[in-house]
Amino acid sequence: MKFISWNVNGLRACRDKGFAQSFASLDADFFCLQETKLQQGQIDLAFDGYQSFWNYADKKGYSGTAIFTRHAPLSVSYGLGIDQHDHEGRVITLEMPRFYLVTAYVPNSQDELRRLDYRMTWDDDFRRYLTTLAASKPVVVCGDLNVAHREIDLKNPSSNRRNPGFTDEERAQFGRLLDAGFTDTFRHFFPDATGAYSWWSYRFHAREKNAGWRIDYFLVSDALVPMLRSASIRSEIFGSDHCPVELVID
Repeated sequence: MKFISWNVNGLRACRDKGFAQSFASLDADFFCLQETKLQQGQIDLAFDGYQSFWNYADKKGYSGTAIFTRHAPLSVSYGLGIDQHDHEGRVITLEMPRFYLVTAYVPNSQDELRRLDYRMTWDDDFRRYLTTLAASKPVVVCGDLNVAHREIDLKNPSSNRRNPGFTDEERAQFGRLLDAGFTDTFRHFFPDATGAYSWWSYRFHAREKNAGWRIDYFLVSDALVPMLRSASIRSEIFGSDHCPVELVID
């Protein structure tokens, strides 16, 4: 069973850069999107054999998530069930017979870390949400989690300290999520790999130089680790400032 996660940084723009071809070539059972930047009715996009589920931000042209799935879910929920967090279209959860699939676009702490306090609250509430789900069945979590966990997860760690996505606080929160019973699937297969990134700034030819960050993830409940078959970063695929990340599970 193949899972794909991709921050498309505006689905309408990505569609014009070959999204449909990339979607077909990746041939996933579950295809999760973040930062769709859509309101309902702004795009007509469907693929044979897939159902789709969308969560839109109240603010136009902002945030948003979607999941295309070949497998009908038992139930679908949107957000975390907490009003403070649920106006930005950041989370979709599919309940499948043997697991939950959660896609998330985690808030950025923003310039001068003006949203860092909110981000800490989000991280606490997101972790509680996931652990509550995991108490009933295993969880697959994917998306743009907006944090580079370790120094090897970005090209220039020393110059990015205290920048959004690489603060001590955000990195510690990611560690707490792993400690709560989740595995970073890419690091499971490649614990010490360097130069493996999923996001590059549009500035300074960063992608050409591979000066990036690994901030897009698949995490799974520890109980699913024996079923993992592969995890990869599909950096050959363009269309956004992020590339897709992939997980295969038996």
